[in-house]
Amino acid sequence: MSLQAFAGPVAGGLLVGVAAAIMLLGLGRIAGISGIFAGLLAPTAGTPGDRATDAAFVGGLLAGGLVLLAVAPQVFPAAAPRTLPVMALAGFLVGFGTRLGCGCTSGHGVCGVSRLAPRSIAATATFVAAGMVTVTVLRVLGVAS
Repeated sequence: MSLQAFAGPVAGGLLVGVAAAIMLLGLGRIAGISGIFAGLLAPTAGTPGDRATDAAFVGGLLAGGLVLLAVAPQVFPAAAPRTLPVMALAGFLVGFGTRLGCGCTSGHGVCGVSRLAPRSIAATATFVAAGMVTVTVLRVLGVAS
């Protein structure tokens, strides 16, 4: 594999790492999207400053996607691989599972693993293993390719 093939993933990982470090070191908060988004939806969660930070974080995610769409539209598929209801159900199940497990895939996978936290490493390994099993079962059932 060429050095150029690694440039995109390295740049993306670096951006995620810098964003997570800014959240942790600058604001004292873990950059976990499930918890951040849940904080936006809960009417009494956190302080107004926390909610503003949460909104800025989610807004930054959306803005980043729009910038990528404008700069490199080829990275987006011409049509969604699944229907909107299936994608919404999948998102709901992921969110429910991470909240049920008192964790967050991004918080554990980025922040926890980077700190070598045993609980986060175990949680991330569980997320990945569950994802592998799910994809395998769906392929066997002919639901996914």
